[in-house]
Amino acid sequence: MVSMAIAVALLCNAAIAEASTSLEEALQTVQQIGPKGQGHQAAIPALQIVSQQKAEDLPNILAGMKGDNVLADNWIRGAVDAIAEKTLQSGASLPLTELEAFLNDTSNTPRSRRLAFEWIIQADPEARDRIVPGLIDDPSLELRREAVSDRLQQAETAHAEDKKDAAIAMYRSSLDAARDVDQIETATEKLRELGESVNLPEHFGFVTDWYLIAPFDNTDQSGFDKAYPPESSIELDENYEGKEGTVSWQQHSTDDEYGLVNLNDALGKHKGAVAYAVAFFESKSARPIDLRLGCINANKIWLNGQELTANHVYHAGRGIDQYVGTGQLKKGTNVILLKICQNEQTESWAQDWEFQLRVCDGLGTAVLATNRPSE
Repeated sequence: MVSMAIAVALLCNAAIAEASTSLEEALQTVQQIGPKGQGHQAAIPALQIVSQQKAEDLPNILAGMKGDNVLADNWIRGAVDAIAEKTLQSGASLPLTELEAFLNDTSNTPRSRRLAFEWIIQADPEARDRIVPGLIDDPSLELRREAVSDRLQQAETAHAEDKKDAAIAMYRSSLDAARDVDQIETATEKLRELGESVNLPEHFGFVTDWYLIAPFDNTDQSGFDKAYPPESSIELDENYEGKEGTVSWQQHSTDDEYGLVNLNDALGKHKGAVAYAVAFFESKSARPIDLRLGCINANKIWLNGQELTANHVYHAGRGIDQYVGTGQLKKGTNVILLKICQNEQTESWAQDWEFQLRVCDGLGTAVLATNRPSE
């Protein structure tokens, strides 16, 4: 009898191990899919295996959303939704403790954690009020947005009840945590209504002090890939031959709250022209950063001589964080160089020549230079 019990136990353990391996392998197969049907033939039966798992396997399935293959993550999300819906419709329970542990583990991908959050509050709506306040500084911007939204609403309530100090404190903490522009603007507006000051350029990390030089030739858009002298070296006291004669560097500071530099105002209106802008950014340490550019003109970004991004697009829209270059600051002086190209279109909507650039981390938190002017 003992031998039989041991044999049964071994068989059960083997079956469990096989099932676990099967799920892991199925998830790996789904992660191999790509565009135009790549890997789909193998992934379809693999997804069926994933979709047939029990609710208790949801955390393991969520962990299969790796974040580097959006298409595969969408397929896996469909399996998660199918399992969770089937479980709740049958009257059974989701593994809420395990799902919340998954949510709290910030090493999991933002999309998978967001999906875990959605099913937790679907199964237990009261859990939202307990969970969301703890997401105010979450690395998932979608989850953080939930917490900031609630904090803004609480601040609005306090304001309506004439609890000014409490409202200010909550609006200020909302502003500190917010990374989405609309929430930042809401918190800023409310704080200013209450007599508080807000330094938006500093909050965003906009660079406001530049050296500018223009115009170099961009006739027929020929200047985008032509390396003019500033791309070789930055010599602020040098003069160069430009499109219309000698050009030299000019110092320029913008007081625009969103760091906007209007090159038409700063350098004069030019068409078929290239401008360069350079800023010197002092960093107290080496670290990875984003250089995020808003620009309606064709553009390139360099950091310490390394090209981070190039976008040969004219007058096709603009916005904060429109283009993102990821680079590495070194300790000490860093050189940020922009190339902003204007074309020769004559339409009224094609006359703007401007840019805004901010320095931040991957979440959009401002990274400020130690030589930033005090305001």
